[in-house]
Amino acid sequence: METVLRGVGVSDGVAVGEVRHMGTAVLEPPVRTVAADEVEREQARARQAVEWVAADLVARGNLAGGEAQDVLEAQALMARDPELATDVERRIAEGSTAERAVYDAFAAYRVLLLGAGDYLAGRVADLDDVRNRLVARLLGVPMPGVPDSDYPYVLVARDLAPADTALLDPALVLGFVTQEGGPTSHSAILARALGVPAVVAVPGAGELVEGTTVALDGADGQVVIEPGEELRAELVARAEQRRAAVAAVSGPGATSDGHAVPLLANIGGVGDVAAAVRAGAEGVGLFRTEFLFLDDHRQAPSVEVQQEAYRQVLEAFPEGRVVVRVLDAGADKPLDFLTPAEEPNPALGVRGLRTLLDHPEVLAGQLTALARAAEGLSVRLEVMAPMVADRADAAQFAAACQAAGLPAKVGAMVEIPSAALRAGALLREVDFLSLGTNDLAQYTFAADRQTGSLARLQDPWQPALLDLVHAAAQAAQTRGKSCGVCGEAAADPLLACVLTGLGVTSLSMSPTAIPRVRATLAQYTLAACQEAARAALAADTPQEAREAVKGVLGVA
Repeated sequence: METVLRGVGVSDGVAVGEVRHMGTAVLEPPVRTVAADEVEREQARARQAVEWVAADLVARGNLAGGEAQDVLEAQALMARDPELATDVERRIAEGSTAERAVYDAFAAYRVLLLGAGDYLAGRVADLDDVRNRLVARLLGVPMPGVPDSDYPYVLVARDLAPADTALLDPALVLGFVTQEGGPTSHSAILARALGVPAVVAVPGAGELVEGTTVALDGADGQVVIEPGEELRAELVARAEQRRAAVAAVSGPGATSDGHAVPLLANIGGVGDVAAAVRAGAEGVGLFRTEFLFLDDHRQAPSVEVQQEAYRQVLEAFPEGRVVVRVLDAGADKPLDFLTPAEEPNPALGVRGLRTLLDHPEVLAGQLTALARAAEGLSVRLEVMAPMVADRADAAQFAAACQAAGLPAKVGAMVEIPSAALRAGALLREVDFLSLGTNDLAQYTFAADRQTGSLARLQDPWQPALLDLVHAAAQAAQTRGKSCGVCGEAAADPLLACVLTGLGVTSLSMSPTAIPRVRATLAQYTLAACQEAARAALAADTPQEAREAVKGVLGVA
């Protein structure tokens, strides 16, 4: 009988292949004292390594585009952190080699992050990846990362750094399994964008023997070791059925009885537009604008630069809807000219709309650029603020949009429990709500989305999270306004049915997820979705909620 490991399925699809492990982490450099006349040379080596690694991360981001680009550029900033650079140079001056100084400086910073609360502790994996790349460069050994192979395989790792996930070749990497990570981690989001089957948070994944054949199902989170022919055939048949169902449905999103559920795309910039159009997206439900602000962390891009970038996206959806999220800076996306240098817990500090209200000139510039970009176009532009906490926040944002002469609907993102609980108050000030389920889960359960050990609390099927979604959707319905979901919860086909039943009016997701969500919605009536929603709300755990919904919808 086959051995089955269970994890969290984060990217749909079935993969069968031999296990190949991610390259091992860089070994700890030896302790060696350098002479005084070698100090300047070692310091120069360290600076050169930093620039090489940072440039490599940026180049990988440029190739990958979209969300991957944002993540990798943030890692490049981590490599270039001036405080780390100062610490490295100090350690070299005291006699360390460049590689040992880098290793020790990053180790000290790692301790600080681990002690700074769950949110920043979740950045440790990214920090470790930058350290490994720097040390590998200095030692002259191969970079840690995806193994070379002449044949397709299933990649197994403790976790996958964004730099590795972003450039996976789907023709070579059949799927991947990680021991850590969560359903809303960077790697999970990028896996869905690539269309690579993936299962994360799998206990014992690191013990899988190299060369062992495994079968993984990214829909239900199972990893089968040495599957028999019968089970392989069953998994492949199941995947084929899903593909056939997807191919049979096209057009706007809707339930089988014609209840419209617009399916929109999450994008990070102009580079993501083509994939959204190919997937049949009816517009954009989340246009992240941070990419424009990452080129120069000393100042905001000009109104003209922003206007041109926004217009390219707006022109791609002449009859559609494009929802733009204004700059979400702070926490894990710091900008030198905006965010405080030091905060006890940045995730609970000056982030999102709070940052923009502290710098009204930046918000005004962005809103002006959006107003100009939309001139003469038929697209339905909508603009929303991130991290809205209460009615006062919503009112200030609406006033800023009005002052900028923005001819667009104004909305608020619901990412904080207070916003969901008092959604009716927010809707007195704004025209629509958009639920960011990734952050809403994070703040509801005090569980960082990057921490694999907390994966069960990041699960978008958590009934408490669904309670908040229901509260916000019902408040919007009462006032005749829209309430969409733009978090990764929308990419789960069964959960999309539940969200529809809860009263959500649109779903936005990675473009690759749209076809399957469209096909799944088309199988069920609105009444069935509402019955599924009631079953999910009545459950006490995510697992119970999933099983209850499968029972209602007749899913095996």
